[in-house]
Amino acid sequence: MPTHLRFRRRSFLGLLFLFSLSTSVLYFIYSAPGIVNEYLFMVQARGIQIRENVKSIGAQVLRGAYSINGTDYSYDFNVSESDALTTAYLPEGFTYLPSQVCPERLPSMKGRLEVNMSEISLEEVERTLLQEEPSIASGGYWKPKDCLSRWKVAILVPFRNRHEHLPILLRHLVPVLQSQRLQFAFYVIEQDGSEPFNRAMLFNVGYKEAMKDLDWDCLIFHDVDHLMESDRNYYGCTDMPRHFAVKLDKYSYMLPYQEFFGGVSGLTVGQFKKINGFPNAFWGWGGETMDLWNRVHFANYTVSRPQGEQGRYMSIPHHHRGEVQFLGRYSLLRHSKERQKVDGLNNLNYSPIVTRRSLYTNITVSLNRKLAPVADY
Repeated sequence: MPTHLRFRRRSFLGLLFLFSLSTSVLYFIYSAPGIVNEYLFMVQARGIQIRENVKSIGAQVLRGAYSINGTDYSYDFNVSESDALTTAYLPEGFTYLPSQVCPERLPSMKGRLEVNMSEISLEEVERTLLQEEPSIASGGYWKPKDCLSRWKVAILVPFRNRHEHLPILLRHLVPVLQSQRLQFAFYVIEQDGSEPFNRAMLFNVGYKEAMKDLDWDCLIFHDVDHLMESDRNYYGCTDMPRHFAVKLDKYSYMLPYQEFFGGVSGLTVGQFKKINGFPNAFWGWGGETMDLWNRVHFANYTVSRPQGEQGRYMSIPHHHRGEVQFLGRYSLLRHSKERQKVDGLNNLNYSPIVTRRSLYTNITVSLNRKLAPVADY
């Protein structure tokens, strides 16, 4: 082979190698850390679970039985304090008047749910749910007829390229909300354009658009891939912000860390206004829920959580595909308190395209950093 051809071939192979190396580096900088964090949470949760099991086994060895007046009694170490608490749900056949406020603990709330993750088309879900409950109005709006709903709940779902997950969520959650006798509607806030995914900013957009429809008093911020395992996880709000998704299957049903506030959370409209909503500055995966936790505590709120097994969720498997991790989140989190006054609901600008489907309102927005300018702080 002529020398100049060998030189060109080596140059080509060298450029190909440099390109492969650079793309690999970019992947590990922007995308891989998010996946690594997920697995670290899983390992951490598994470690906590093993440690608790070892403690339990050791306690059973040391105190496997106790004796009173010569009689041996076994000791049950499997009952936690929260599990031991009894919650009174109304009995079957309990009646209430259409003029009365709906109870929070209804006979229709049975507890453990079957979670079906099989894929299904949106059209089939719409057809099935409307056949079962024809009173569902356009946009997924529904309210009970046999009592007055205790809460008017807007379910806000941030969305991009998860078309196979949305029908699964609707099929699962709509009947649950009906059994809880909540007045509700779904808002799917879909991000258009090429900017990194901004989950928090989408929630702010969803809130502003939802409030144009109705005077909602409770807001549920819901990831599209989270499916509750108990219909006794009541989707009404409380006097404190609520974290619903406490025990997730991919984290071995353990809370990854105390400040974890992701997946599914709920605030009253008053609480959400007081904290100035979500931050708009988190572009990419990660950080916005920690900032929300900070905002809640800076406003002198504490986060409440469901007891026992009520906060269990299953997550539809996925890997934040196409979404990079936000590397600047730690810098922003160090200034959460200062930014809270200038970044949120009060600096948000957007131009939505709103369409109604049978089970939800779709809000499409193209986001960029110029839409939420942040003043000096």
